[in-house]
Amino acid sequence: MIERTVPIATGDGSMPTFVVHPERNGPHPVILFLMDAPGMREELRNMSRRLASAGYYVMTSQLYYREVDEFNVFETGDRDRMVALMSTLSNLMVVNDCRSMIDLAANDPAADADHVGTVGYCMSGPFTIMAAAGIPHRVKAAASIHGVRLATEADDSPHRHLGEVAGEVYVACAEHDDHAPPAMVEELAAAMGAAGTAGEVEWYPGTEHGFAFSERPQYDRRASERHWERLHDLFRRRLHG
Repeated sequence: MIERTVPIATGDGSMPTFVVHPERNGPHPVILFLMDAPGMREELRNMSRRLASAGYYVMTSQLYYREVDEFNVFETGDRDRMVALMSTLSNLMVVNDCRSMIDLAANDPAADADHVGTVGYCMSGPFTIMAAAGIPHRVKAAASIHGVRLATEADDSPHRHLGEVAGEVYVACAEHDDHAPPAMVEELAAAMGAAGTAGEVEWYPGTEHGFAFSERPQYDRRASERHWERLHDLFRRRLHG
């Protein structure tokens, strides 16, 4: 495996980005692994490595770069700071960040930037769908895992932009999740149906918000492995086709 951290110049500053991909048999489809609210940490890099080992050029960025050089709530314990940093991001900001990430990949012979997938957890669930809507000629697959704010009153709510998605959307939902209540999920599912969006909304019985992360107390091994199975299936069909 080849891995490195590179600064990506955006309109708002320099965004540190971890890049990992196989040594051989490129170019590889690109996956934008969008960080969750706690911030960049080794757990995310390890998850990126797991995806990359299946034949992908995976990129995960420190999305709080506009405010801080580094942040990891599991190191600082400062949840108030985490919430404040979350509030500085908008869907449009992160879609623009995704464009910058794709631009970098497009200039790397190891990457196939015409076939891009996105995956996000919790905070970044809506970002993945909005990237698919905002960059439809590149993003062929988007996955939201226990994502929040998927259907809101805002004009940039993901459920309002599903008609702009050209690829496939997969949404994994925890059964017990105060951050993503059933009414929100049902509204998103109805919007997917109305827009004719290819994809699936799947409930994970008995799970809680954060079930996919092995270093959280909510971790559910069986559910987490199911989400990996779903990701590999989605990206294999949509990015390698």
